[in-house]
Order: sequence, then C-alpha cells, then structure tokens
Amino acid sequence: MSIFCGQNLICVRGERTVFTDLDFNLDAGGALVLIGPNGSGKSSLLRLMSGLLPQAAGSLSWNNEEIREDPEAHADRMHYVGHHDAVKPVLSVAENVAFWASLRGRGKKTQSAVMAALEAFGIAHLAEVPGRFLSAGQKRRVNLARILAAPAPLWLLDEPTTALDKQTIGALEATIAAHRAGGGMVVISTHSDMGLESFKVLDLAGFAIRQAS
Repeated sequence: MSIFCGQNLICVRGERTVFTDLDFNLDAGGALVLIGPNGSGKSSLLRLMSGLLPQAAGSLSWNNEEIREDPEAHADRMHYVGHHDAVKPVLSVAENVAFWASLRGRGKKTQSAVMAALEAFGIAHLAEVPGRFLSAGQKRRVNLARILAAPAPLWLLDEPTTALDKQTIGALEATIAAHRAGGGMVVISTHSDMGLESFKVLDLAGFAIRQAS
C-alpha cells in the first residue's frame, strides 16, 4: 500500500515563511482537501508536494523513501494541475492533451487514451479546435483531461473547479471517485465544496506565521 507523507514541513517564498511545522499523511485511495484563506500556502504546498518547489525544512516521502532522493520517479507517479491553464494556443485540444500524455510514454496508446479523456470531460467534439479559441471553462477541462490520458497514482489539483459548470464538476467528482477506488490518491486545493467521500481536511491557516507589521 502506497503512503505519501510530509513531516515538519517549512515553506519559504522569497523572504516570507508561508507555513511551518506542517504534517500530512495520505494512504492509497485517500483524499486530502486543502483549505485556508488566500496567501495561506495552499498552492505552495501543492507545488512542494509535486517537487516543483523545495521545502526549506522537513521531509517528503513516498513509501518511506525521501522524494528528493529520486525526483524523476516522483514526477512519473504524479499529475500536477495548477490554477494556470497550460494550454498551447496553436495546438488543438487533442494535441495539447497528447503532448502531456506523450511525456509519460503512452506511445501507440496515446490517441485512444486522449479521446477517452476528452470524452470523460465532455470536450471530445472540440478535439480539433486550436487552444486559442477555447473559453476559460474549456481550457480548464483540457487541463483536467491530462489526468486521465496517462495514469499516475497521485493527483495534485489546484482549484480544479474554477470556471467549470455544474455538470463538469460532477464529471470531475466521478473521475476522482474512480481514481480513488483503484487505489489512487488526490490532494485538492479548493474554496468550494466538492462531492468527495471519506476525505481529510488540512487547514493551512493553522500553520501560518504571523508576519510583523
């Protein structure tokens, strides 16, 4: 059983300590919801979990092995979807998702996997449309399709429901439920309620350091 955990984590951005002494533990099939006011470090923690941002102190581990000992292995086991939409404007919807899937070595299975992912998020009919013509909600769905186009046990999602309609949020909730049922993990930063079952909540406001005025 896979276990993803952090102990005594400290995050520093510039000269500011964002949070300190933060712990979390996530088992296979688990979900962790990050809450807290703007600036409390939700996005920073997700970037730290992804390996894109180094922790100032503390440890991050997967199955009791430090992530920094093998960052490539950690990159292969996770999907990070930030709140900025990484959609290339000159590529079609299908090409955008295929690009990300190809980075994980899907090979000949890429095309079928991409179309299945687009179908899951209701944008298969936009497969040939260039990214520059998409609405904000459509771009968000393109980015979320990446998590289905190539398997990874750990999903790190920063405000995934932004610009999504109710129907698409339902599709995302079903996608997350299926992922967890198969032993996958998910960490979500959100300001809105989502239909998740048996999840943990981590309020980052409790780990912030008051800055001198």
